Amino acid sequence: MDELEALTADSELWNSPERAQKLLREKNSLEFNLTNFQKMETSLQDLSDLAELAESENDEDVINDVMTQLEELRSQVKHGELEALLCGEVDANDAFLEVHSGSGGTEAQDWAEMLLRMYTRWADSHQYKVEYVEETEGDVAGLKSATVKISGHNAYGWLKSESGVHRLVRISPFDSNAHRHTSFASVGVYPVVDDEIEIEINEADCRVDTYRASGAGGQHINKTDSAVRITHIPTGIVVQCQNQRSQFQNRDAAWKMLKARLYEIEMKKREDAAEAERNSQGDNGWGYQIRSYVLQPYKMVKDLRTQVETSDCKAVLDGEIDMFLAASLADKVGK
Repeated sequence: MDELEALTADSELWNSPERAQKLLREKNSLEFNLTNFQKMETSLQDLSDLAELAESENDEDVINDVMTQLEELRSQVKHGELEALLCGEVDANDAFLEVHSGSGGTEAQDWAEMLLRMYTRWADSHQYKVEYVEETEGDVAGLKSATVKISGHNAYGWLKSESGVHRLVRISPFDSNAHRHTSFASVGVYPVVDDEIEIEINEADCRVDTYRASGAGGQHINKTDSAVRITHIPTGIVVQCQNQRSQFQNRDAAWKMLKARLYEIEMKKREDAAEAERNSQGDNGWGYQIRSYVLQPYKMVKDLRTQVETSDCKAVLDGEIDMFLAASLADKVGK
C-alpha cells in the first residue's frame, strides 16, 4: 500500500491515464481488503477484552453476547479467506450475467425469470449494483432471455462458477392438471473487460443489426431502432443491448459485452488445457447441468459439482446462494 500510495502521488502519473487508472484500481482493491482485515482484527481484540472483563465479573449475559459476536466474526473471517482466493486476472471485475430459458415454453421461461430474481436479490444483499442490459419477455410469462450487469468488488470472481444449466422440478403453476414438470435454464457469467486487456475483434467478422426495443420503458421505447444486436460470425456469439436511450450507447455496450464473451472463451481454453494436464474428470463448461432445484415431491437444492445441498429452497431462490459460491470456489482452488 505504501508503494502504491507513493506511485499514485507522483504528479507525472496522469501523463499516462491508462497506467494511472490501473494503479488506482489496484490501490482501491488493496485498500478494500486491508480495511476489512483491520476491522476484523479490531473486533477480535475488543471482544477478547470484553470477554476477559465479563469473566472476571462472572457476567454470563455479556459472555453469551460475546460468544454470539465471535461466531459472526468467524463467518466474516471465513468469507475473507475465500475472497482472498479471488486473485485471478479479472476476478475483481464487474460481471455480465445472462439467463436463457431452455426448451419447455412458458414453464422454462418462468424458471428463467425465477433465476434472474435469485441473482439480483443476491447482488442486492451484497450491496452490488444491478443494471439491466437486455430483457426479452416470454410469450405468456417469464423471460426468454435477459442480461444484467452486476457491479461491485469481486462480482465476477464470486459469480463465475454459476455458468451452466440449472434444473427445476416442481408442480407447474401453468398446468391445470397439477403435473410435475422439469424445466431447464442456462446461465452465463462473463467479466466486464476494461481497455487494459487486449481483445482483437475484426469488425468484418461481425454482423450488426438494429431493431426496436421491447418491454417497459419511456416514450422513446418502440419508436426508434435504438436496440443493437451483434453477431460474431466465427464463434456464433450473439449479444444485444436495448436499455440505453440511444443507438450509439447500445452499440458501445454491445461491443463491450462481445469483448467480455470472447475473453471468457480464451480463459476457458486456458483452464481446459490446465485441466487436461491434471487428467481431471468432468466438464463444468457451458451447457452442462450444475445444480438441481427440486420443489416436488421433496424440497432440495443440490450442487452437482460440490455435492453441497440444502432443503431451504425458498431461501436459495430468495438469493441465499453463498454456500454454493463458496463451495465452488474452494473446490476449484483445491484442484
